[in-house]
Amino acid sequence: MADNDGSVQGAPWPLPKFRFVVNWGDQLKNISFQEVSGLDTETQIIEYRDSNSPVFSTVKMPGIAKFGNITMKRGIFFKDNSFWDWYNQIKMNTIKRQTVTIMLNDQDGKMMVTWTLKNAWPTKISSTDMKSDANEVAVDSIEIAHEGLTISMAS
Repeated sequence: MADNDGSVQGAPWPLPKFRFVVNWGDQLKNISFQEVSGLDTETQIIEYRDSNSPVFSTVKMPGIAKFGNITMKRGIFFKDNSFWDWYNQIKMNTIKRQTVTIMLNDQDGKMMVTWTLKNAWPTKISSTDMKSDANEVAVDSIEIAHEGLTISMAS
């Protein structure tokens, strides 16, 4: 049985990934999604070599940070156009950028890890496919670009 700190008899226990909440900006709070993916960042490499370096190889240094796009999927709900409403705000070189927060919760609903996306905006929406013999929920997908990813752990 797990203790309150997520450990089992003192040993660390990994968090399950199925209980999470997403907030978009100030208006849309606690949006339920089926899936969130793409929470990654990388630092590009700068290779450099001085002309008088005694070694015949380059030095590798950290360069510009690069953030991948985030993909979120959720069921289609009657009279809910929040994906399209945000996407339709895109005009030539202008878009309402928002802070998007993704919170991973423990089994009791307590926030354990938070990913915060800075200046996020939608780049792509994919509507559901349709099949007459399918036995699934209709799911929309939104791809979001952003300019920064910070991760914080619960204390």
